Amino acid sequence: MVVGGGIGGLAAALSLAAAGLECVVVEAARKIRPLGVGINLQPHAVRELTELGLAGALAALGVETSYMTFADRHGNVILALPRGRSAGYRWPQYSIHRGELQLAMLAAVEERGVPVRTGLRFEGFAQDGDGVSVTLRGHDGRVLRERVDVLVGADGVQSAVRARLHPSGDPLLWAGIRMWRGVAESDRILDGATVLVGGSNAAGKFVTYHISAADPRLVNWVAEVKVAGPGPVTAADWYREGDRAEVAAHFAGWRYALADIRGLLAATERILEYPMVDRDPLPHWGEGRVTLLGDAAHPMYPIGSNGGSQAVLDARVLARCLATCDDPVKALRAYEDERRPPTSELVLAHRALPIDETIRLVTERAPGGFGDIAEVLTEAELAAMAAAQRHISDADVRALNERESWSVP
Repeated sequence: MVVGGGIGGLAAALSLAAAGLECVVVEAARKIRPLGVGINLQPHAVRELTELGLAGALAALGVETSYMTFADRHGNVILALPRGRSAGYRWPQYSIHRGELQLAMLAAVEERGVPVRTGLRFEGFAQDGDGVSVTLRGHDGRVLRERVDVLVGADGVQSAVRARLHPSGDPLLWAGIRMWRGVAESDRILDGATVLVGGSNAAGKFVTYHISAADPRLVNWVAEVKVAGPGPVTAADWYREGDRAEVAAHFAGWRYALADIRGLLAATERILEYPMVDRDPLPHWGEGRVTLLGDAAHPMYPIGSNGGSQAVLDARVLARCLATCDDPVKALRAYEDERRPPTSELVLAHRALPIDETIRLVTERAPGGFGDIAEVLTEAELAAMAAAQRHISDADVRALNERESWSVP
């Protein structure tokens, strides 16, 4: 049983089905709808989704990303990094609407005959040597108890499964950065395929990228501003309505040549506001026949365009381990041994906000802008900036291109 019908949970269902394993997905929402805004899928995730049969859907829905470009608040380019196939990968990076991606994955799951049962909220579990008894509650209040071989919590940052496995000492940790997100139609920004990052969290950051192959004018934007010191928070609402005027006030002094920030804000129908949070890496994800996946296992700051991609990798490794090991407990231990160390490292690397430190340096040295970045940063500083970004978003090009498939015959 996979708890959660998001990108991680649906990737797990597709991966398990492809490996010949039966599974069921349970989702608390009564209907899975195309909610959310933009997301980036890195080449290492696109490879796995391609092997699961989603290459056509990704190409039809998303924008193949060409560059990730960093600029100051005036729109002067600091660094441009090639992405996807432009960087030498055999697979592209895609900028795509999260909700459209989720619906495409849901359709694929249903085509493969995997049950997706909505309106069922996870409440608890008990396990013994032979399986797991799971307690679910329907939207009408009825309680269901079901027996499964393995339970996977793929239920996001505020995972109920994680809360049962780790009931204390595991708070949400806020960076002190508030985020606003939205989707609007706009004239083409740069080449129409670039993830453009302007400014830094310290004084305001504004990120834009096109997310639709069908509607080239559709742009996802993210505004980030540091408003407080870091610390624990009790909860985070991912669908809280944001205040347009509040966002605009943070960028009122910008003279940004690369995108019309004011126009994007005005054209956005609904603005979402939420805190930038993560959790400390865990010494272990699960116990026995229960484990975690994706944001439930390793929530990280959304600055490396890698959270959803890592969930896809989790799903593929989970399926491979379960399909190639007769003992589910040993299989889950092998899955965690493979996936926990690299994802824990990513959580901590994201927390350091390395790119923002370099952009802050640019702002200090050239507060009024610059003509040539070589006048502001040394070659070594630019190289360190590029390396820091690749560390939190990339896979080794040659290793990914030449690695054997994770598909199970």
